[in-house]
Amino acid sequence: MNLLEDRQRPIELLRYAGGFVWLCATIPLFLMHFWYEEPLGTEPYLGWWILHLVFGFTYWNQVRSLPVRTGLAHRMLTVSVLTISALGASMIAQTAIGGILLLIVAGLLPWMLPVVPALGWLVGQNVLLVLVINNIPDISFSNAAFTGGLFLGISGFAFMSGLVALRQHAARDELRKVNSELRATQALLADNTRIAERVRIARELHDLVGHHLTALTLNLEVATHLVEGKALEHVQQAHSLAKLLLADVREVVSDMRLDDKVDLAAALRTLVGGTPEPSIHLDLPSELALTDPVRAQVLLRCAQEMITNSVRHARADNLWISLVQDEEGVALTARDDGRGVDEVKAGNGLNGMKERLGHLGGELNIETRPGAGFKLHAWVPAETLG
Repeated sequence: MNLLEDRQRPIELLRYAGGFVWLCATIPLFLMHFWYEEPLGTEPYLGWWILHLVFGFTYWNQVRSLPVRTGLAHRMLTVSVLTISALGASMIAQTAIGGILLLIVAGLLPWMLPVVPALGWLVGQNVLLVLVINNIPDISFSNAAFTGGLFLGISGFAFMSGLVALRQHAARDELRKVNSELRATQALLADNTRIAERVRIARELHDLVGHHLTALTLNLEVATHLVEGKALEHVQQAHSLAKLLLADVREVVSDMRLDDKVDLAAALRTLVGGTPEPSIHLDLPSELALTDPVRAQVLLRCAQEMITNSVRHARADNLWISLVQDEEGVALTARDDGRGVDEVKAGNGLNGMKERLGHLGGELNIETRPGAGFKLHAWVPAETLG
């Protein structure tokens, strides 16, 4: 049980469960001579095998890419092939074996179609199953309807199991996405806290210790003119040590203020690491300079919105994100291989990106066309990064 919980996702369990049912439905093909009093002829037997293999290949090929990101027409075609293959196998075998295969279709329907059309398809395929069973010799309509009703009930259970697995998968992906966003934000906040503490310590050293050392140095300078002999040597030595200590304090303060940047690249890697789909490819130069906390937060939010748009609207398989810095500013570019559109209708996300960048003097450009995906280019001027 722990093995299943630790290593298998709901999608994989659904895939293997359907494959096992398909294998069970293969048993009559091997035991045909024991199954029938009069075995089927060669042509019907080969036809049964072909339909069964078509069903198995189509199912396995489809569940390898769940959740489905293809268009509705392709999904409808896939479900149609599965349903027709199952019903065709029943017609050739002159049994209700197709009902077993339709159970697999029922578990797959929530992943392929919206809930209401999927329910309609579920009922429709079982009605067709009743008609197929009714054409079997010596099977009355009442018996066919009874058998179809049983399969409909079991199919309903399989359908609900698939729906629960789909929603669990969506909830898990959303949780991973939110968790990665929180971790990325936490990394920036940790850097901000570290920077704020270093600045506070540097300010205290400069304002308190530095001023006191300056006063001490001046007083020792005056003392060198008021004493003579052996005492003068000690005062001069103390004066030199005070000046040296003051120089050290100023150097420490300068060094602490120089390290007032955050690592935007690390935050982006954290954000991308928790996004299961689409596949995200980062292009972050190793020599990338660090940016200050406010701008880093804005650019991180822009990257987050780019990922969200690609997942929810573009149906993309891949997303490329690059971060480039030059003398003029910092540019964050995202490009996906989604479907694209003729005209972009900016929602709250895109408007929020434009507003954030606008406050910093930056800009957002969008390029898209049908079949060419989306490309978003966020830019912040260099003078705002200091």
